[in-house]
Amino acid sequence: MPSPKKPSKPTASLTTLRERLGELDDLTQAASLAGWDEQTYMPPGGAAGRGEVLATLGRLAHARLTDPGLATLLDGLQQTPDLQETDARIVAAVDRDADRARRVPDRLVGDIARHTAAAQVAWHEARAADDFGPFQAALAHHVELRQELAGCFPEAAHPYDALLHAFEPDLTTERVQTVFAQLRDGLVPLIQEIAARPAPPTLPGPFPVDRQRDLALEIARAQGFEDEHWRLDLAVHPFAQSLGLADIRVTARYDERTLTGLFAVMHEVGHGLYERQTDPALARTTVGTGVSLGIHESQSRLWENLVGRSEAFWTHWHPRLLEAFGARALGGDDLPAFLRAINTVRPSPIRVEADEATYSLHVILRFELEVALMEGTLAVADLPAAWNAKTKELLGLDVASDKVGVLQDIHWAYGELGYFPTYAIGNIVAAQLWTVIRRELPTLDEDLARGDTTALREWLREHVHRHGRLFTPSELLMNITGSELDAQPFLDQLRAKYGALYGLG
Repeated sequence: MPSPKKPSKPTASLTTLRERLGELDDLTQAASLAGWDEQTYMPPGGAAGRGEVLATLGRLAHARLTDPGLATLLDGLQQTPDLQETDARIVAAVDRDADRARRVPDRLVGDIARHTAAAQVAWHEARAADDFGPFQAALAHHVELRQELAGCFPEAAHPYDALLHAFEPDLTTERVQTVFAQLRDGLVPLIQEIAARPAPPTLPGPFPVDRQRDLALEIARAQGFEDEHWRLDLAVHPFAQSLGLADIRVTARYDERTLTGLFAVMHEVGHGLYERQTDPALARTTVGTGVSLGIHESQSRLWENLVGRSEAFWTHWHPRLLEAFGARALGGDDLPAFLRAINTVRPSPIRVEADEATYSLHVILRFELEVALMEGTLAVADLPAAWNAKTKELLGLDVASDKVGVLQDIHWAYGELGYFPTYAIGNIVAAQLWTVIRRELPTLDEDLARGDTTALREWLREHVHRHGRLFTPSELLMNITGSELDAQPFLDQLRAKYGALYGLG
């Protein structure tokens, strides 16, 4: 991985740029803190007021990013011949941000932020009632706002591109459709083969929530969670939030019937490590964060699945699991049986509870529906029926109700159309990185079997985390793997893993 050269010697222009970016980053962190509180401790009645706060912060940040003075600074620095590579990459990244922001009117930014708060209330009401109806109008307005946003980018080949680029700056709808077709063609027959084999017994449980949290915190600390710089809290929908390099918030949701809470914490700590291990020199530049949500998701899925569902990892942690819950809850003290149980492949209607193989089909379902909404070929009123039909087509399941169907995710309440593809992209990128990691860390299994994640964590810091947004996602992936986005390593790894577990040909 090439490493950018040291920053340039301070100049008046660079100093002014750093000051402006520091203010912009501070506004972003303030909005992040307000959003984190909204999902953790804010009373429900605070939603309307919080929407106004977020709208104001969004407008202020947007105004600073679109300020003509910033554009002048960036133009001048781009013409500076002796600008060091790190500074040049910061300037280029911020210039891309500013160009996108200049296309979007301040009024639209405020409207989106304000409606997001109201839409979350509607989603919670609809979910509690198990009825899409109360959320329909709020989602329809979100779609209208996103169609207006897409209109700010008339050069895009597809209206969905403008939404996708907010999360994946150098991917197109057409490219995602191609990669997802490759993914679907590989996953569907593999899942059918596995479905023909007897499913391993499920873990009996119960798994008391307090013990799950204690064990999850132990595992998180082994991953790199530091009490001085991290928090672990509860949320309806688990997430991670960075409030700066030294302030990382992760949340979890536990269910005493399953161990999904443990894996959710590993997942969110994977996100947090990306933010925590960014080069401190990038702090308050707006570039000291993950380069895209697909790359971000690759970090969480790597820890959750490639580490957290491996034999090497549980060689160390299985005895601690037995100590916490007892052999009866685990269906015995046999490690191979436990590994088969936590790697069961069976279609489920719930995305966040889906196994490693079927998960990406949930993402493809949402992606195809979002594209249709943006094209105008699917009306919001028809979304529940379309959801149910695609669930049957891709997963072979009937949807029992809106709560476990179209209302199961909070993302559309945020208006985050364009976000869902990043989850499957994360699976793909994680597999591509894992191929390189396994080659460059030949003692990784032995390390994990001792409970030692140091070498893996440092590899990720050096090759992925420390660079923040200095490289584009495609540049970063090419630098590390020598390849563009490619689903084949993911499919190959699943075939090898489940072939061994289920005795496939």
